[in-house]
Amino acid sequence: MRARAVLALLACVLPAACGISPTDVQERGNAPTISIPPPSKTIYLIRDGKLALEPADVGDDTVESLLGALFAASGQPLGDRETALRGFTYLRTKDSLNPVQRDEMQLPRTLTLTVYIRGAGTLSDLGKAQIVCTAQQDAAYEQVKIVRDNENRPPKDEGRYTCGDLRSATS
Repeated sequence: MRARAVLALLACVLPAACGISPTDVQERGNAPTISIPPPSKTIYLIRDGKLALEPADVGDDTVESLLGALFAASGQPLGDRETALRGFTYLRTKDSLNPVQRDEMQLPRTLTLTVYIRGAGTLSDLGKAQIVCTAQQDAAYEQVKIVRDNENRPPKDEGRYTCGDLRSATS
C-alpha cells in the first residue's frame, strides 16, 4: 500500500518538476551539413632524379585511383617534378587472390598486384619504381608485376618488383 502511495505522489510531481511546457515543432533553418573533399593521397613522381612523394587528389583511396592519378600526371605541368611515364597509359589492375569465400577465415594476406600498361619505348627503372612504389603504399601488395599490353602484340612481362628493390636500383 505504501508503494502505491509513493508511485501516485511521483506521478503527480514529475510532470511539473522540470518546468518546461511542451510546444509545437518550430522551423529553425537547415540542418548542419559538411562537405567532404575527395581523399588526398600520394603518388611517386621524380624530383632531382629521385623518387619523391607528391600529393594527388583522387576520387577514392583505391590503388586504381592512385595509379590513374600517377599516369594522368604525365599530361600536366609538373614544375620541378618529372615523370618517367610519358607515353605510357594505365589500363587496369588485377590481383592474385580470389575473393574471400562466405565461410573462409580472414587471415593476413599478401598478394601480387598486376598492373597493365600500354605504350611504346622503354620503361625505365624510374618509371617502374613510380608504378611499384605508388601501388605498394597499400601494404597488402607484396609484389607488383608490370605487364605491357599493346594492341596487335602479345603482352610483354616487364617483371615483378618491390619498391625497396627498385629504390635501391634507382638511387
